[in-house]
Amino acid sequence: MGFPLPAALRSGYALFGRRDDLTRTQDALLPPSGLYVERVDETADDGMLVFREENQGCAFWGLPLSAPDRDDPPVLVDAGDGWSPFLPRMSLAWVELVLTEFLLGSPHYDACELPPALLPVLHARHTRLPLPDHPMWASWADSPIRWYAAPGRLLRHDGPGPHSWLHATARTPADLAALHADLPTRWVG
Repeated sequence: MGFPLPAALRSGYALFGRRDDLTRTQDALLPPSGLYVERVDETADDGMLVFREENQGCAFWGLPLSAPDRDDPPVLVDAGDGWSPFLPRMSLAWVELVLTEFLLGSPHYDACELPPALLPVLHARHTRLPLPDHPMWASWADSPIRWYAAPGRLLRHDGPGPHSWLHATARTPADLAALHADLPTRWVG
């Protein structure tokens, strides 16, 4: 590509690059040969190194070329209205990517619109994971995204307020049934 890839990007490819089950279920990690540069301004030497694409081409994740020598650069996302901050470091974006792809590819996945009355139950029975708040690329109104876990469960809470969504997976069907019992609402699955 004419420049060295940031260390965090190289490390992630070394760890996860061949794990399609963890990187290419929904919003695919591009293979190294598929990385490309999207120029932000054709007259300048800047742009984004794109490494991930939403499955219908609605969003793209990239690293700013203005910081190619940084070991762990920020990640931006473009959902059609320009590049916006996603996560402050590529190493955090790897965590988010693997969690999202695992969650959405799980055989024990379900989702619901979470009523505000159940937020205290979510918080009481699940531990917030130490991943910073980050935007939901599809709708800024559904931001921030927050991750939670409990034994046998992984959950992603999208957005604040009365129309937030909860995406969940469980280790077993029994764990999923217990989650449904803990958060009694209309689940999609």
